[in-house]
Amino acid sequence: MPLSPTDAIVGPAARAGAGVGAFNVVQLEHAEAIVSGAEAADRPVILQISENTVRYHGDLEPIGLATLAVARAARVPVAVHLDHAQSADLVHEAVRLGCCSVMFDASTLPYKENLRATRKIAEYCHARGVWVEAELGEVGGKDGAHAPGVRTDPAEARDFVAATGVDALAVAVGSSHAMTTRDAVLDFALIAALRDAVAVPLVLHGSSGVADAELVRAVAAGMTKVNVSTHLNQRFTRAARTYLDAHPSAVDPRRYLGPARDAVAGAVTHLLGVLHGARG
Repeated sequence: MPLSPTDAIVGPAARAGAGVGAFNVVQLEHAEAIVSGAEAADRPVILQISENTVRYHGDLEPIGLATLAVARAARVPVAVHLDHAQSADLVHEAVRLGCCSVMFDASTLPYKENLRATRKIAEYCHARGVWVEAELGEVGGKDGAHAPGVRTDPAEARDFVAATGVDALAVAVGSSHAMTTRDAVLDFALIAALRDAVAVPLVLHGSSGVADAELVRAVAAGMTKVNVSTHLNQRFTRAARTYLDAHPSAVDPRRYLGPARDAVAGAVTHLLGVLHGARG
């Protein structure tokens, strides 16, 4: 079976000790901006659609097909990835539409239930050539594996990957989702221990809260796939707000969404440069 486009991007980066940017799509402008930024950087990129975004649009198909169309037209390698799916039905729909990878998140379940559910998803996806990411960390309340203070155990991570057969593992090492400041404190010793324990690429979620220099250190310590969403949304919103503040009578969305799209593209180009240059 042909190599998944996600594997074709993440695998070589992991072997080279470089990082891969995985950026979340909320609407069409995000997909266009991320690909534009990747083309400017001349780097591959992963477009991610989360279950929350699917809920916002009412269904995966409209935003999924639009994102896949943007990916196909790109001048650099682009993979389309379902992010933080907790529904097996949504995973099945993503595979049917043509997404080349999924992140199945059963991290809030007890360990044995997480393992069983994830293994079932991995078997389904692998039979169809689709790459699978999972998440592991102790239950820490609303934010699951990314609640403050939660950490992934290396020995448990090793056993989990072996038992489920997943292709990548998102781990809890100090970052947290939806951070609007870039001051997360990562546990670099733990990242290195996880890298030594686990035979698949590691994934850093909540990377919007991690400063550039710390992203470099994280990749050098063993992270490969680096997920960013909130940081780009901040840039998007700031640019749109700046335009509207300067043009209070504006009514054409293209007038403010265009600068917002450009701001995200610039941020993507910068982050891809940071991640590609971060080698262990």
